Amino acid sequence: MIKSGDWTGEDGSPHTALLGSELLGFDEETSTATMRFTVKPEMCTWRGGVQGGLVAGYLDDVMGYAYVSATGGEQAPLNLEISMQLLGLLTEGSTIIGKGRVVRGGRRVIFLEGELLSEEGQVLARSTSTAIPTARPVPPPQEIG
Repeated sequence: MIKSGDWTGEDGSPHTALLGSELLGFDEETSTATMRFTVKPEMCTWRGGVQGGLVAGYLDDVMGYAYVSATGGEQAPLNLEISMQLLGLLTEGSTIIGKGRVVRGGRRVIFLEGELLSEEGQVLARSTSTAIPTARPVPPPQEIG
């Protein structure tokens, strides 16, 4: 069972800090991960919102954590294809709630869905992904000295 905060924070992947990711929890019954993201100025264009390609990063993160959580941390998806719809602006400084779900997790192909919502519940972006299962990468050993 994956608990809130697992694989995020100091021990998380380097992209976790960049995205401002926080895993809030995982619902085993629906295979759904819930995350919170804080939109940093570095992610935004002069329009005041997250650049479109970086929105894909948030969606990729929440879908990936859904699959990692569903496999008890043993596996991670390697994307073959991501499709997304941008439905609203993710504004600088806002808090975004991400929902990622494993639609089907087979031995050779994984199907995932994700969406990003405002704190008020407005859907700002959604996505689907086709991926392959891989062993979950581990951080390289730290050098001493």
